[in-house]
Amino acid sequence: MNPPTFPSHWRLSSPILIAETFSSRIWKVFRADGTPAIVKALKPFDDVEDELRGAHLLKWRGGHGAVRLFGFDGSQMLIEYAGERHLSAEIAEFGDNAATEIAAEVMAKLHAPSRQPPPAELQPLRERFAALFDRAKADRAADKDSLYVEAAITAERLLSDPKDIRPLHGDLHHDNILLSPRGWLAIDPKGVLGDPGFDAANLFYNPLERDDLCLDENRIAFMAAVFAKTLRQDERRILDHAFAYGCLSAAWHASDDNAIDEERELAVARSIRRIARML
Repeated sequence: MNPPTFPSHWRLSSPILIAETFSSRIWKVFRADGTPAIVKALKPFDDVEDELRGAHLLKWRGGHGAVRLFGFDGSQMLIEYAGERHLSAEIAEFGDNAATEIAAEVMAKLHAPSRQPPPAELQPLRERFAALFDRAKADRAADKDSLYVEAAITAERLLSDPKDIRPLHGDLHHDNILLSPRGWLAIDPKGVLGDPGFDAANLFYNPLERDDLCLDENRIAFMAAVFAKTLRQDERRILDHAFAYGCLSAAWHASDDNAIDEERELAVARSIRRIARML
């Protein structure tokens, strides 16, 4: 691989490639004052707008609850270095309940009011649910009374009656929350505009390798209670957000012909639905 080229005015040195995904290369670099930072170099791919919207959200948030955006040049972002300890590591050392409380604190900071108007580039939450609505429509046409159909009805109800509309992270989970010198911070937002309950939803399905936790109905109930208090919504509504999101995620996996992860998301969604029906 050729050495990376960064904007000269960023004055960066000693790049180290620390991760590569389908969407980007992540470089750890050092700024002129010797402090570490991250360069996220986007690749051309279908959903690049997700990443670009995330940059606008970081700029708007200004470091409150999330990493700071130091620079944005074409397809490259210069971002605050937030360390290497993910929230998932907190589970082994201090327990899952402690990790949930930390996630709630980060969420509260991310949703705090700002004097600045929200970025115009954010994606309306309804647009983000397109894959679920498309799958439910296809199932109805095939006369299938599927979980997707039920989830689409739930999503439509939530979208038609939002409790609040504000900028959202859009992909908040245990591996997108890191312990920095400034405390716990969110990384890699998608930049969505909608009901804050959506930001709690993905946490129910994470960490991805911990199905023992994600399928645990006591854990689901605890998370719903914590996030309901944080977001000032009732627990049933939080669980409805989580159920709808899980089926949306499953629809994304289905469109990629990923049956294993599709069924995994649906299994967690069913557990969430069982708890919701008890309330």
